[in-house]
Amino acid sequence: MLKFTAEHEWLKIEGDVATVGITTHAAGQLGDLVFVELPEEGASFKKDAGAATVESVKAASDVYCPLDGEIVEINQAIVDDPSLVNSDPEGAAWFFKLKLANPSDADALLDEAAYKELIA
Repeated sequence: MLKFTAEHEWLKIEGDVATVGITTHAAGQLGDLVFVELPEEGASFKKDAGAATVESVKAASDVYCPLDGEIVEINQAIVDDPSLVNSDPEGAAWFFKLKLANPSDADALLDEAAYKELIA
């Protein structure tokens, strides 16, 4: 199941774990990324808390935790090479995997059609 937030994060949900990244739209708005900071594995976050930071030649921005949960894996590849986020934001450049505290909360997030309407 693919879900989106109004803050331009995407979630690919499999069981009670969501893979989280930023959307192609967000990556385009940020421009070329030069730095990515990810949370520690094992860290817990509440919905809408700042979980990661990205910096581009234009600006720095927070990446928010889309739902309550615990970080179970991070994508070290985007820390080592932030440009991956620009080249494949909704694929190989995921940010972290989040074990959801309440998987049913994902039902309240945007589906792809609603997200496309939001950015149109």
